[in-house]
Amino acid sequence: MSDSVAVPTQVPPSSVVLVSGGSRGLGLAIVTDLIEAGVKVAAFARTVTPELTALAEKFPEQVHVGSVDINDAKAGQAFVKEVETKLGPIDGIVNNAAVGQDSLHVHTSAEQIAGIIQTNLTSPLVLTRFVLRRMMAKGLKGRIVNVTSICAQRGYPGLVAYSATKGGMDSATRSLARELGGRVLANSVAPGFFASEMSAVLGQTQLDQIVRRTPTGHLTEPEEVVPVVRMLLLDNTNINGQVLVIDGAASI
Repeated sequence: MSDSVAVPTQVPPSSVVLVSGGSRGLGLAIVTDLIEAGVKVAAFARTVTPELTALAEKFPEQVHVGSVDINDAKAGQAFVKEVETKLGPIDGIVNNAAVGQDSLHVHTSAEQIAGIIQTNLTSPLVLTRFVLRRMMAKGLKGRIVNVTSICAQRGYPGLVAYSATKGGMDSATRSLARELGGRVLANSVAPGFFASEMSAVLGQTQLDQIVRRTPTGHLTEPEEVVPVVRMLLLDNTNINGQVLVIDGAASI
């Protein structure tokens, strides 16, 4: 009888990461950080900003960018195939593309609700499915990071549909982690409010209240979220199926 102990198979760090909504804000910060970490990055957004274009021009062998609407499934699939040809098989996904909301639920049309759900929930799940199928066909392991929001866990007026989509992505994260059986690590990062995000909805008074009840004394900054995303993609970790909140304990 052998005394040897089986060593768990680790999910290796991602080497080619697909980032949606990577043209500005947190998405651009994630793209920049991964490039600096030596990762090959494919980033898309509806509009490719000069900042994202500059990164692609500076690192032509490491970065591939494209103008793709997350809701155009065929365009997204074509972009994935382009990435595989240029950078290699994708083994990491950051679902960051999303639209916000600035209306009370009673004033939000059915069409607006449908659009928010399509962009923030349905389309990311469809894209993830497409990438996962190709990943598994190649026998790869990988990582998924879904960028959600503290809104999924704490109520805020004017953000009903938005919150529902982010809660849906958190739930999908947990189910993916269980369904994929450790072959792919799936996690969410849920940032608090950014200084420039959704202030039109909450107003300065509510933002000031959030700051006052935040032990760290300030709103969330992209630079505080980026290291957590990097860890989930690149570090040797057994974190799986979790929602990591980054809000300075404002929601506690």
